[in-house]
Amino acid sequence: MPRYAYKAVNSDGEVIEGELEAASRQAVIDRLHAQGHVPIRAEERQSRAPGRRAMPRLFQPRHVTRKDLVLLTRELATLLDAGLPLDRALTIIAESAQPGPVRDLVEGVRERVQGGATLADAMQGAPEVFPNFYTGMVRAGEAGGTLEVVLTRLAEALERAQALRDDVQSALRYPALVVIMAGLSMVVLMTLVIPEFRPLFEGSGAALPTSTRIIIGVSDFLEAYWWALALGLFAVALAIRQHNRDPAGRLRWDRWKAGAPLLGDLIRKIEVARFCRTLGTLLANGVSVLNALALTTETLENRAIAEATGRAQGRLAKGEGLADPLMETGVFPSLALQLIRVGEETGKLDAMLLRIADIYDDEVKRSIEHMLSLLVPLVTLALGVLIAGIIGSMMAAILSAYDLPF
Repeated sequence: MPRYAYKAVNSDGEVIEGELEAASRQAVIDRLHAQGHVPIRAEERQSRAPGRRAMPRLFQPRHVTRKDLVLLTRELATLLDAGLPLDRALTIIAESAQPGPVRDLVEGVRERVQGGATLADAMQGAPEVFPNFYTGMVRAGEAGGTLEVVLTRLAEALERAQALRDDVQSALRYPALVVIMAGLSMVVLMTLVIPEFRPLFEGSGAALPTSTRIIIGVSDFLEAYWWALALGLFAVALAIRQHNRDPAGRLRWDRWKAGAPLLGDLIRKIEVARFCRTLGTLLANGVSVLNALALTTETLENRAIAEATGRAQGRLAKGEGLADPLMETGVFPSLALQLIRVGEETGKLDAMLLRIADIYDDEVKRSIEHMLSLLVPLVTLALGVLIAGIIGSMMAAILSAYDLPF
């Protein structure tokens, strides 16, 4: 049975830590509740070989990550839901955090709250961690007296977004590894293997086929000017980075990505899921439609799509619905638009938006699986054909140089 390390708050308001054997994480949480504790965290311990010590963390993160923000939001929601005052909840989280950026962040928020600021205003002091839609939801929760409910919903939305991001990154690791290995294989072949044949061809004095001369020329260039190629690739990457730092350049780049074959469709689905989940969460927590749309637009990573959705704010301010302005952006699929229109007609727009987000989260996963099912075999096949062509060309040159029959 697995063991779980936990942190919880006892009835005296003290943070306690320990380990429990349980069938699941939920069983640990239920047991802690039965003991009168408020669980903050419960994680399965990774088994280690006997006598093996835990490796120290040599590389501490220098900033608060998205995963840290998800965990912080969940812990704060749990403690507030248990009835703890805000400053006490922040103190407990700060004390339970490891020394580093998370603890510094929470202590800074706590100091501003103890100085008389609201939680939303305190969080605005760290805009690089807490985006505008986050502080907007917290402000709405404070105004309505439902802060713990808002934080719980916000944690769920962030967890879903993080899960989708992790799924995408995990799915791309294998094809990225295949592409890297293919590139390294070609470099080894062209710089180490092909040059070994040069003395053989020079000794024969025979004319080489055109394909062989091209291959040897490419090999000579890579062997002599590999540094120039590496420098050129670095310069291109630096130029793209500088181009994207300029707002107009970033807009052009994102517009190209949104319109690219296959990739553009995937990007639009990801942004539609993010848009609908954020907007639905904001509306469910009492933020007005116009303010929620403005905050949601800021969360979109593709600037071209964000600009398109931003244009809908003007028509929305005039009293029009949401579906028609979004339809004119050309970004949202017809299914999403129809469901948004149904949500407006039934008065359940927030619930419908969250449902759309779930639909397109699943669509993104299926699209990625489909693309990878094609990409990996295509890369492998292309590499095999290329290597076979090079080897075949070299063998043909050897046979022709020594008048051997094919």
